[in-house]
Amino acid sequence: MPKKPSKSPADKGPRPPAGKPARVAAKRPTAAVKAAPDLSQERLVRALETIAAHLAAQGSPAIEPESFERADAYVWHPDGRLSAVPRVSRVELFLLKGVDRMRDILMENTERFAAGLPANNALLWGARGMGKSSLVKAAHASINAGRKPAYRLKLIEIHREDIESLPALMEKLRDASFRFIVFIDDLSFDGNDASYKSLKAVLEGGIEGRPENVILYATSNRRHLLARDMIENERSTAINPGEAVEEKVSLSDRFGLWLGFHRCSQDEYLAMVRGYCSHFDIKIDDEALEREALEWSTTRGSRSGRVAWQFVQELAGRLGVKLTAQ
Repeated sequence: MPKKPSKSPADKGPRPPAGKPARVAAKRPTAAVKAAPDLSQERLVRALETIAAHLAAQGSPAIEPESFERADAYVWHPDGRLSAVPRVSRVELFLLKGVDRMRDILMENTERFAAGLPANNALLWGARGMGKSSLVKAAHASINAGRKPAYRLKLIEIHREDIESLPALMEKLRDASFRFIVFIDDLSFDGNDASYKSLKAVLEGGIEGRPENVILYATSNRRHLLARDMIENERSTAINPGEAVEEKVSLSDRFGLWLGFHRCSQDEYLAMVRGYCSHFDIKIDDEALEREALEWSTTRGSRSGRVAWQFVQELAGRLGVKLTAQ
């Protein structure tokens, strides 16, 4: 008799009911896998929200126009903040020697602006160390002397690398009740630097223009704010040399006042030294003072207001005199 086929081990045990596939039990892990990405994404969103809230809490709020009563000077930050400067580092106006003509022109322009009359933006350019930035700060302090708090000028410094945020600063100052000098120290541009276009639009030519209550004072060692070799390179390599150079140098043309500062003579240098010594009551024989001051300028390789001030600091320290006005 033929033998019945034997059952394999896989055939043992109860069979699943008809119509019920054997893969029903595999549904649970599949569902867990699908839920995992959703849970991870939700955690990521919560983490990002927490970080954003933390950063917002740490950021300093932008100063409001009515808060300008807190100080007379501020520093602008490109994130929209204005930091108050309780004490400006400056020298008295009468201590600036050898710049009488530039001083008188800038003071007259600033006085007209403070009185609400038309005034020009000013570019103070020329030899280093000759008091360009000191004159701006001294003029601001001199104009404010004796003025009531509601009529005091505000000095706002913006750093060279933050020029592109200048339109945002103008927007913040436009509706304020005070009048502002926006000060840019040591302004210059490299050959491929396009941030000067933001300054051009603010000075003149933009659809909004400069606010009526704002004036710009800038200092630079360069008359056209670009190095001569950069201008010559534009002239030699551009398809239309005239147009390329005109675009670069047109920025300085938008300052109504050009005040040139040149190297001082020996007599002017010594007058600066004597003026500082008299102001701070540094007692020394005049012949010795002159000899030491000239020797100091020779070792420095130049004569300027900055060199004179550095010599006075050295002299006062050596004689044990504190640099406080008598």
